[in-house]
Amino acid sequence: MSKTILVTGGSRGIGRGISLELAATGYSVIINYAGNKEAALETKELCQKAALNEQQEFFIIQADISDEDQQDRLINEAFLCTGSLDGLVNNAGVAPKERKELLEMSTVSFDRLMHINLRGPFFLTQKITNRWKETSSLKGKIIVFITSVSGTMVSINRGEYCMSKAGLGMAASLFATRLAPEGALVYEVRPGIIKTDMTSAVESKYDNLLEEGIVPQMRWGTPEDIGKTVSTLFQGSLPFSSGTVISVDGGLAIPRL
Repeated sequence: MSKTILVTGGSRGIGRGISLELAATGYSVIINYAGNKEAALETKELCQKAALNEQQEFFIIQADISDEDQQDRLINEAFLCTGSLDGLVNNAGVAPKERKELLEMSTVSFDRLMHINLRGPFFLTQKITNRWKETSSLKGKIIVFITSVSGTMVSINRGEYCMSKAGLGMAASLFATRLAPEGALVYEVRPGIIKTDMTSAVESKYDNLLEEGIVPQMRWGTPEDIGKTVSTLFQGSLPFSSGTVISVDGGLAIPRL
């Protein structure tokens, strides 16, 4: 039987790219989505087409990971899908509804991003880890946190996003340290400028920056780029690198003069 991976926010954008690459390398995938069921069903269908074998299974589960009750339901349903859960990809996240300069940021926007981007994945990971400890063991389990270059690179018109991703990077380091002695591997994958729904509103801005050379590889990143990286991690290619930060940004974060 193929191993089963839960991908939060798996229906669109980076989450879809991750789900498809996992399907293409032989994994069963649980696609979590918050509200867009049509997109989740489409991703499931694409995963079925990409699957390597008939033993793979694909599921969709609706849940807002920032809500504790929905979190608990997601976990219960995820463990029931194939009878086991072998890995978690903390991908679900949102951008501010409106970009505001730092001195104008609202508490409502701050709280929304912290609940969805940081609090949600932290406690989801905590609960799944404890379930593993109760029912089997942590040996061989893999957890991936999808963060952002914005966790270290400043954008003063979306400071709440930067802070939430910086916090998520620390969460990855904390879990990597705590779980390493028990055999679980934890990684942080840090995307750069990725062409998704989230960046569509500022596409022309980044097109211009790319032409000016902000990214050494001179192109947009794609959800497939992130998916290939995550898939590689689940295949066990970095067994002695728990806690590693893997940048998928075309060289964006390289300090340059």
